[in-house]
Amino acid sequence: MTLHARGLAAGFCLGAMLAAPAMAADKPPVKIGVLTDMSGTYAAMGGAGSVAAAQLAIDDCLAAECKGMNIELVSADNQNKADVGASRAREWFDRDGVTAIADLTNSAVALAVQGIAREKNKVVMFSGPATTALTNKECSPVGFHWMFDTYSQSAGGAKATVRAGGKSWYFITVDYAFGHSLEADTAKAVKALGGTVVGSVRHPLNAPDFASYLLQAQSSKAQVVALANGGQDTVNAVKQAREFGIVEGGQRLVSLLIFLSDLRALGLDNAQGLSYVDGFYWDYDDATREWSSRFEKAFRGLKPTMTQAGVYSSVLHYLRAVAATGSTDGRTVADKMRELPIKDPIMRNASIRPDGRVIHDMYLYEVKKPGESKGGWDYSKLVATIPAAEAFQPLADSTCPLLK
Repeated sequence: MTLHARGLAAGFCLGAMLAAPAMAADKPPVKIGVLTDMSGTYAAMGGAGSVAAAQLAIDDCLAAECKGMNIELVSADNQNKADVGASRAREWFDRDGVTAIADLTNSAVALAVQGIAREKNKVVMFSGPATTALTNKECSPVGFHWMFDTYSQSAGGAKATVRAGGKSWYFITVDYAFGHSLEADTAKAVKALGGTVVGSVRHPLNAPDFASYLLQAQSSKAQVVALANGGQDTVNAVKQAREFGIVEGGQRLVSLLIFLSDLRALGLDNAQGLSYVDGFYWDYDDATREWSSRFEKAFRGLKPTMTQAGVYSSVLHYLRAVAATGSTDGRTVADKMRELPIKDPIMRNASIRPDGRVIHDMYLYEVKKPGESKGGWDYSKLVATIPAAEAFQPLADSTCPLLK
């Protein structure tokens, strides 16, 4: 854990313990670990903001169902490395008494931790990673994929773009599990809609220079240049795409996964006109605005991303299940999580499927032009709602062994 993360977690732990001076006799102590990217390309969309979101969930549950419980919160930097994340997860479970892990941010880290949590019978909740493998061949009875995945990001975006005339696609893809899954799911959706994929190129995580990849995309003459990456990689790629005149040259630029933090880093001049799919936007309705205002006050004056909102929702639901069962046994709590309705300011029409996929309404947004924005955080306008039943991979197509 970094010094910053340790200090942040310690402050949160103290706040939680002060709020719960006496443990309820029928409810066990709980220790939640937020394993996230604190310093890399995904730090802005997860990171310390995910820890702040988890603390808000703890505070809200302590004021209601969890009153009197002893709840601790710890955090660590997974460094976007599967071995680092796996080592910390084992340490937390075996030595430190962590009862559940949230966020994860990185698909490779998530897949490694999923196996460990299954082995240790501990609940793990994924809000940051995107690979659909978590609820397919690598599914777990104690694993939950909470906010979005590569299928949800590809289905709505591909449909809208192809219908608008973007028939031929070229992918610029980050070269690890997340990027591969995002490209594959989107390409499948494009082809099913009658489009074609004319080529793709892969880049390393944390790539500072996209010049060669963008030149290949331009020379492909594809109608759509699709960015199958995230975080700072997306920010860098979009900025350089503007410099190379991708849009001015007649190609459409589509970001398959972009977060509010990325839009803030880009600014409306660079991001205007981008279409993207999101599971949470701070300005969606009164409930999201109220919760986002609380988050903003708790975390550096920043609005929450989809990932951070998902951490809040998942941790709150987990704590409610612990309170309802009086147990921290992984299978016991996981069964109750599937049984309880999901009620929070974050998601609409949400439920948990047997494969661990949390389904809910998703939304297609378009980034506003500078002249359309009414204020500092007013970046996007709602184009369409994608119903929960359509937004995620059909259960019938799942390869999750639990379904057998």
